[in-house]
Amino acid sequence: MESPSPAPDSLWAPWRLSYITGEDTTAGAPEPDAWRPGADSACFLCRAAAVSASHDRDLGVVERTDHGLVILNRYPYANGHLLVAPLDHQATLADLDSATLLDLQHRLVAWCGRLEQAIAAQGFNIGLNLGRIAGAGVPGHLHWHIVPRWPGDVNFMTSIAGVRVIPQALDALWDQLQALS
Repeated sequence: MESPSPAPDSLWAPWRLSYITGEDTTAGAPEPDAWRPGADSACFLCRAAAVSASHDRDLGVVERTDHGLVILNRYPYANGHLLVAPLDHQATLADLDSATLLDLQHRLVAWCGRLEQAIAAQGFNIGLNLGRIAGAGVPGHLHWHIVPRWPGDVNFMTSIAGVRVIPQALDALWDQLQALS
């Protein structure tokens, strides 16, 4: 028996279920050989920082530096939504040393340029939520969000239905961004 097709007015986003239910998203993720000092094994950013670069595609890491990493947001607000984070589990800006802070700021600049080139982004929202009360989803590991924007990207779906439409799969975006490196 053939399974029924989704109703025409349904948007399926099964990748969001683990976020909504609060499930452990590290289940099945590669285990690091050694965690960084102070790492939280439940933190997906700590895990990405600690595993070898051979797992970058699986974890969505698009760049690593000596101080930080740039990773695809698995629950994006818009196509190309990236996170820029220090390698270490640090919660506040005051926790960052000067070299790390400067490196992360350089990543923000570089990836805005790469997103302009790769997906024709015409603007960006860049944000940092410090602490749970400020909206930080990972309050112990600070990270900046780079959200690409385009004219008219606040479409009827967001306005009427409270739904965001992301037009590209994360794997396809990862490939596209890696082609720039």
